[in-house]
Amino acid sequence: MTNKEKAIALICSLQTGDQEPAGCINPNKYIQHNLSVADGLEGFGAILKNAPEGGFKAEVVRAFEDGDFVVTHTIYDFFGPKIGFDVFRFEDGLIVEHWDNLIPITPPNPSGHTQTDGVTKISDRDKTEENRVLVSNFLNTVLVGGSFDKLSDFISTETYIQHNPDIADGLSGLGKAVEQMSAQGIQMVYSKVHKVLAEGDFVFSMSEGKFAGKHTAYYDLFRVSNGKIVEHWDVMATIPPEDEWKNNNGKF
Repeated sequence: MTNKEKAIALICSLQTGDQEPAGCINPNKYIQHNLSVADGLEGFGAILKNAPEGGFKAEVVRAFEDGDFVVTHTIYDFFGPKIGFDVFRFEDGLIVEHWDNLIPITPPNPSGHTQTDGVTKISDRDKTEENRVLVSNFLNTVLVGGSFDKLSDFISTETYIQHNPDIADGLSGLGKAVEQMSAQGIQMVYSKVHKVLAEGDFVFSMSEGKFAGKHTAYYDLFRVSNGKIVEHWDVMATIPPEDEWKNNNGKF
């Protein structure tokens, strides 16, 4: 099995109850960044033991590999219907580290898109590094650097499909959403980009910042075509205070 197949099997085991995929987790080294879950294999096992009546549900919609990392985009029923991004790091074929962000499922956004629909098939694998650089520059120039006047340098002015629950398609939809947030005194701040992972036309980022003044983890997935970002999915979640953490590994 590829690392991607192992990661998908592990997530699906939450629904099937199959214990075999858990063998892909290194029992001696499993660094957990979900701050609501205890470290190590014991923490993962505790989740399974505390499953609600009827168990969990998990449907992986997208998955891709970048070196030792696997990124998955999943529809969950995990203590309620949720959308999640999971990131796994492998060493010698075993999972040794895990990050995730989860958010409740919402109705379709103003353009009628859900949080998970859209393109799923990976293409343009020969442009992986080119696409990674494009998205990295977008994140650091526009979102961290604040140069919103350069949006069109990175995002297509012709096609920009948006899956954020509150934002409509196109640069106009993004602009309107930013205006509405500003009118309500809400600021979306990206302060640091921690990871940018890519395979083909899909590029995923993990970033840190603040939303409405709250410490926030931003997980963004972009699809790139012909040198411009043409589609975007995201899951943003508030990072709990340290006294509520069940491990000491931090969110990133």
